[in-house]
Amino acid sequence: MKKLLGCSTTLTVTAQRLILSVLLGGLIWTPGANDRLLLPRGDNVAEAQSSVQNAQSEMRNIVNAGQLTDLRWPDFADYRRHLNDFYGASGYNLAWIRENQFTPQARAVIEVLQQADNKGLNSTDYDGDRWNARIQQLDQSSAARFDVALTVSAMRYVSDLRIGRVNPRHFNFGISVESKKYNLPEFVRTRLANGNDVKEALEEIELPFAGYKRTEAALQRYEEISKQDDGEKLPEITSTIAPGNEYAGVPRLARLLRLLGDLPSSAEVQPGNSYKEPLVSAVKRFQERHGLTPDGRLGRQTLEQVNTPLTSRIEQLELTLERWRWIPNEFVQPLVVVNIPEFRLRAYNASGKTTLEMNVIVGKAYHHETPVFEEDMQYVVFRPYWNVPPSIQRSEIVPAIGRDRDYVAKKNYEVITSNGTVVTSGTISDDVLQQLRAGKLAIRQKPGPTNALGLVKLIFPNENNVYLHSTPSQQLFSQSRRDFSHGCIRVEKPAELAAWALAGEPEWTLEKVRAAMQSGEDNVQVNLRRPISVLILYGTVIVDEHGTVHFFDDLYGYDADLKAILAKGYPYPG
Repeated sequence: MKKLLGCSTTLTVTAQRLILSVLLGGLIWTPGANDRLLLPRGDNVAEAQSSVQNAQSEMRNIVNAGQLTDLRWPDFADYRRHLNDFYGASGYNLAWIRENQFTPQARAVIEVLQQADNKGLNSTDYDGDRWNARIQQLDQSSAARFDVALTVSAMRYVSDLRIGRVNPRHFNFGISVESKKYNLPEFVRTRLANGNDVKEALEEIELPFAGYKRTEAALQRYEEISKQDDGEKLPEITSTIAPGNEYAGVPRLARLLRLLGDLPSSAEVQPGNSYKEPLVSAVKRFQERHGLTPDGRLGRQTLEQVNTPLTSRIEQLELTLERWRWIPNEFVQPLVVVNIPEFRLRAYNASGKTTLEMNVIVGKAYHHETPVFEEDMQYVVFRPYWNVPPSIQRSEIVPAIGRDRDYVAKKNYEVITSNGTVVTSGTISDDVLQQLRAGKLAIRQKPGPTNALGLVKLIFPNENNVYLHSTPSQQLFSQSRRDFSHGCIRVEKPAELAAWALAGEPEWTLEKVRAAMQSGEDNVQVNLRRPISVLILYGTVIVDEHGTVHFFDDLYGYDADLKAILAKGYPYPG
């Protein structure tokens, strides 16, 4: 200190502390009426400096170990590099404790962490229930651990809110979050620890899409509803309850549907157990929101949905928000989104408004699931061939040919070589059958109205060989559950979708598209002037533009898989 001052050491204690504070990065002490000293109270500056060095050493040891027992999830090895970069930039000085107490930025961050449940996250993952006690007990001995705990929690929260907790690649989904990742040390240092408006910085992290914000709002609404509901279950039934029947569950049904908003608050339900209007109309609205046929009858499926605990609905909303965070934050082009559990497709314009929507048929559960991925649509094919996938050829068509050698001709198929040369479209010989079994020859279906792909397909090249296409089996779109395909996605309004995709080509009107499908040349490819993003997603909750919340079954069990991973806590699969 003598050499640093260049003069005598007769300065007052206050002056010495002020100078030491400046020398050590302004992180130690400034006098104030309400200050609590984290450094020794003695006048020995050397002792104070030693205390700072001890704190720096303790933080360095904690970070290098990647473990802090104070945390609910002590293992932060996956963030160790980020913390080394964060603290290394300041020489391992305290980031959240300045002038002898925790900073306003620390207060703001802690408040956000304590309210993480509102975002579909779990506040206890960020020690939300521990910060108040830590603040009360903060002293010289706990400063280093407090600081590191807050940095780890802040980084986890920023990352989780930005890209989700679990990397979608862990589930073999074809969605990447790499381009969304922040430089965590820089963001936390400049926007949070040293930022002017912590809450504004954290709001910028989130998706800007209205659907995401509506889902967040729905989560908070269901949290409130859950607090008001008594949780009573409807009585079991031996047969379907039709309008006009007596049912002991009518009073409970009315209470619940009024809470959920399906039964208007102004609607009058007569006392007693008679199941009739306006309760029947409320049940229809409930059924429609839960992917059921809205017939107003209380059958087994409807009863199961009504008796699903609201805590489970809250969980669905939380898992759906997690999946929302996997998608890109912006799109510079029109967009097609298929939500698998909903059996629904929506097309959006460049402004993010829905311009076209329709029912779809997706892959069968358990055997032919439609994959979750993102790619760009590049071209449309009218009156396409269907090149039978090897797995279907091997497991279904070759055995059928073995039973009936004229199967290929009857189904309008043809046998081809690897370069597309036609071998035969008639009776299959022993030699051709043997080559088919060996995978040396392939099968395709000729274009036409009976073709499995219908009369148009929209292609976004991908490793799964999945695309959007029409189908001759239009009657299947009337089913409430529509997982009937081998993985590809059949669309209810193929002409309208093709015309929408080709909107950049003025000559491709809806009328021309329909003509190309019905009587045009076979296998005609039309390239898009501009690629269109296609997202095949999986969400068991959708909140529509009117704020209506729709719930769907966990068709492929992906909610259960995600829930199981999240239950294990940090570190999550990256």
